[in-house]
Amino acid sequence: MNRTELAAVLRRARSQVTPEQAGLPAGRHRRVAGLRREEVALLAGISVDYVVRLEQGRSSRPSDQVLTSLARALRLSPDERDELFHLAGTPPPAPGRIDMHVRPSVLRLIDRFTDLPTIVLSAKGDVLAWNPMASALHGDWSALPPDRRNINRLRFLPDANDPERSAVAQTPEERASTAAHAVQALRAAAARYPDDPELRRLLAELRAGSAEFAQLWEKRGAATWRNHRKTIEHPHVGALTLDCDTLHVPDADQAVVVYSAAPGTPEHEKLALLGVIGTQDLSPTR
Repeated sequence: MNRTELAAVLRRARSQVTPEQAGLPAGRHRRVAGLRREEVALLAGISVDYVVRLEQGRSSRPSDQVLTSLARALRLSPDERDELFHLAGTPPPAPGRIDMHVRPSVLRLIDRFTDLPTIVLSAKGDVLAWNPMASALHGDWSALPPDRRNINRLRFLPDANDPERSAVAQTPEERASTAAHAVQALRAAAARYPDDPELRRLLAELRAGSAEFAQLWEKRGAATWRNHRKTIEHPHVGALTLDCDTLHVPDADQAVVVYSAAPGTPEHEKLALLGVIGTQDLSPTR
C-alpha cells in the first residue's frame, strides 16, 4: 500500500468534483474547490475521520467496498479507479462481478439533464449516481447509507430509520406488477452474475426479510426492466405522473433512468418547481 500516493490521488480527485456534479446542493460561502471531506464521506458511506486519515496517509488498508465507493463518489475513470486499487495494494475488481463504477461519460450525460430527474442503476438495483433533480424528486439520495441506496431494499425491506422520501403511488394491481418485475430483473441478474458475492448477499437478505419477495422469487422467471409510467407523491408539490425511460449502458450493464413529463402538463410545471425547491424542507416550523 502506497499511502503517500494514495493520499495525493484522493486529495486531487476531491478538488476536481463539484457538489452539483455529485448530485449535492452547492450551498453558499464554500471555502474549498471541489467537494468537502464531509461530502466525500457522505457519498461514500464512510466516516469523515477515515477520509481525513486516508488523505493524510495515516489510514489502514481500505476494503474493496470502500475503494469502490470512493471511486464512484470522486467520479474516477476506470483507469483512475484501477490506480486507486493498486495504490491501496488491492487488485481491481475482477471480471464477472457486477460493475459498480459509473463511467465519466455517463456521468456527463446525466449532468446534462438539468431539468429532468435522472439516476444510474447497477444490474442489481443500486443507485450509483444521480443528479440534483433526482434528489429533489425522490428525497436526498446522499442522506441514505450506501447499502440502502438500492431500489430493491427500499421496496421490499422498508426501514423506519430511513429519512423521509417521496412515496410511489400505486394501485394494488400496479404494486403487484412492479414488484414481480423487480424480482424478475434480479433473477436475470443472478443468471448473468452467479459468482457476485454482493448480489448473493442481497438476495439472501430479501428472501429472509420479505415474505412477498420470497414468494415471488419461487414463482417468477427472468426479465429486464422496461419503460413505464410512475406516479410519485412528493411531500410539497403533490402527485406527479411521469414517464420513466430506461437507457441501457451495455458494456457496464447499467441503466440510466430518466423521469420526464410532456410540455404544458401540470407535471411539467411541477418538475420546473422542483428545480427551484431542490431538497429544501418546506414543512412549517413551530
